[in-house]
Amino acid sequence: MRYALYFTPPEDHPLSQAAQNWLGSNPFRDGVFSQATVPGFAAEELRDLTADPRRYGFHGTLKAPFELAEGRTEAQLLQALDAFSADCAAFEIPEMTLGQLGPFFALVPQGECAALRAFADHLVLGFEPFRAPLCEADIARRKPDELTQSGRTNLMTWGYPYVFEEFRFHMTLTGKVPADRRAAMRAVLEDLFGAFIGQPLPVDTVALFVEPQRGAPFSVHSLLPLGGTSKRKISRYDR
Repeated sequence: MRYALYFTPPEDHPLSQAAQNWLGSNPFRDGVFSQATVPGFAAEELRDLTADPRRYGFHGTLKAPFELAEGRTEAQLLQALDAFSADCAAFEIPEMTLGQLGPFFALVPQGECAALRAFADHLVLGFEPFRAPLCEADIARRKPDELTQSGRTNLMTWGYPYVFEEFRFHMTLTGKVPADRRAAMRAVLEDLFGAFIGQPLPVDTVALFVEPQRGAPFSVHSLLPLGGTSKRKISRYDR
């Protein structure tokens, strides 16, 4: 079992619905969902190009997937997340845009968001006691020789290269898109996610995702509102 702390909008948020239509998956629910039919992309090609974000579920990473440290339990993790969410005020990313991280496409903030960075930094630090050290295979999968010195240090210290000064918030929409397909992919995504591009995005929840076994789809275990826990939503996973 691995756990991850992510941001994802509530299931009924229009962005979550758009992501379900695009990826053909919903991390709040089990089952197979129909995927959008888009011009210029065959169904099989689109399925392949969205395989990775479909498995991980639509989200923005705050604390990357981790196994629990020895002596820690899921109940303790959830209790800590309850307390964390109660202490954190909701905020807003002023503007989202369609970004490209090398061959990947994602929704990203347009410019720096100090509140988002502080939120992520606080969470990474606060939940580090729950993270078991990475095994050698997990370290190798991150290709440390290809990381910056800061990224390598982060990987060994925090279990993920892209924290603190390396943090780049992104809500992934594709896997690696071949160079000759990127212009067409951008046009499709600008159309399907146009309602969210150039608009603010409220960050008023934090989600606990789970991966029951390596390679399985991630799903939402719990979605907790920031600023209080009275409206905590529990997914199908732990009902």
